[in-house]
Amino acid sequence: MAYVVLSACIDQLDQSCVEECPVDSIYQGQRKMYINPVECIDCGACELACPVGAITLKKKAPAEERAFAEDNAFFFETILEGRDAPVGNPGGSAAVPAIGVDTPLVRDYVG
Repeated sequence: MAYVVLSACIDQLDQSCVEECPVDSIYQGQRKMYINPVECIDCGACELACPVGAITLKKKAPAEERAFAEDNAFFFETILEGRDAPVGNPGGSAAVPAIGVDTPLVRDYVG
């Protein structure tokens, strides 16, 4: 089960998690980071590196954060605003520039 990035990451974009990810599975939206569930190897390095505690295993996400846990995979599966295809599984975030757009849940989030 992959790790996910929850709402505490919104408008933080610290990227300490990116530096620690050994498989480069963390991608940058406009307001939040997202972990690719297919590319993630469940090592937990990102969770330890996150300064705001926004990363957890999907199955451990608190009930009030479940929408964000599910939304993490949606980022890779759906066609996001301004794009012609889903992000998919490009084989690591270094292979693509910052995505620069978020899912509607994150885009419209007011904390």
